[in-house]
Amino acid sequence: MIQISLLSSSAKADSLAYQLAYAAQAVAAVRAGHALPQALAQIFARSDAPAASRGAIQDLSYRAMRRLGLADGLLALLANKPPQPEALHGLLVSALTLLVDEEEGEAGYDSFTVVNQAVEAAAISPDMDFAKGVVNAILRRFLRERATLMPQATKTPPGTWNYPTWWIDRLKSAYPEDWQRILHVGNQPPPLTLRVNRRRSTVEQYLATLAAAGMQARQVGPSAVRLDKPVPVQQIPGFAEGLVSVQDAAAQLAAPLLDVADGMRVLDACAAPGGKTGHLLELADLDLLALDHDPRRLQRIDENLQRLQLKARLTAGDARADDWWDGQPFDRILADVPCTASGIVRRHPDIRWLRRKTDTAQLATLSAQILDKLWHMLRPDGKLLLVTCSLWPQESEQQATAFAQKHDAIRLPAPGQLLPTAGADADHDGLFYALFQKTGA
Repeated sequence: MIQISLLSSSAKADSLAYQLAYAAQAVAAVRAGHALPQALAQIFARSDAPAASRGAIQDLSYRAMRRLGLADGLLALLANKPPQPEALHGLLVSALTLLVDEEEGEAGYDSFTVVNQAVEAAAISPDMDFAKGVVNAILRRFLRERATLMPQATKTPPGTWNYPTWWIDRLKSAYPEDWQRILHVGNQPPPLTLRVNRRRSTVEQYLATLAAAGMQARQVGPSAVRLDKPVPVQQIPGFAEGLVSVQDAAAQLAAPLLDVADGMRVLDACAAPGGKTGHLLELADLDLLALDHDPRRLQRIDENLQRLQLKARLTAGDARADDWWDGQPFDRILADVPCTASGIVRRHPDIRWLRRKTDTAQLATLSAQILDKLWHMLRPDGKLLLVTCSLWPQESEQQATAFAQKHDAIRLPAPGQLLPTAGADADHDGLFYALFQKTGA
């Protein structure tokens, strides 16, 4: 259960103090093992935060996750013992992140304002009024001794790279030539990439629509358009009408790889939130079944399909079982299997702090069980696409190689491991693709 405490009635919702106080609770929730999106969702559900403040709270929380290794290193130097309660730790991390970013010209607040508002955040937070002096002393000491403290805090790998040491070591082993670049990309804010609905528009037409709205963008894939400046989805032209969907450029490769055609019977396993489901249906008129183990997540798929004016059958079920299957084989199966999500940390920076070394083996085992069951449901000559958003070979290439050998599957051309990239022409997450064809009966 995520613990969310409401702020004092004297808190001003448009103030940095208000935003820091709730960001502190979100950071504390991650430290307690909860995903950041869920923590923020509960904060927004319980509080009276207006839209502008919600955006700021989210920004502060995500910034803190991207600087957590450095902030913790600084706190170890600045405090005699770990700050308690956890919300106090979250407040100090969020404030220190702003002070570090302010030095690099990325924060938007001057140092005096950050310190003042952090102290006020303690004052308006339940059970933290006692810590106003502590917050003030720690942050002011950092400003006085920054030149000395920063080199000390960055002596460790987490302080330098803002990832757990085991994560850094694993990247070094898997990608000895690219590990530093991968870490750097993972610490950047993600782009806002859209998928143009080819049933409703073309990339050229949609780029013209964006230009008419005063939004700069460029094409970064067959149906992919990246906005130069991210905006809330409510401000994206044609989003509500289904002209476009938000989807990373690498994720947009999945549906075309299955070369679907009208009338095919298709399974999208582990389908939520439905981005790939929608893309498949944009490409052809299909008899498509979207499966997910969580009935609540199916609602997200339904909402996306309604917006796109497309239809699929939605079923709650465990992909490791077949009690939901009618026994009729599928022509195509999309298996976006569970994984550590190590390739999408720029979108979900909390993942690096939530994952453990042992998660990789456990999730690889789960995914293998899912693939074995789904293969049984594929017709002869049918195709199955394995997708993961992981960078760890145990979940990607090793999984694909073992699967092909076990089932005597024909491996067809596919991108394989895509490393996360941030650049003018290539800007995408880290995904893995392996495409298999079943031999004829």
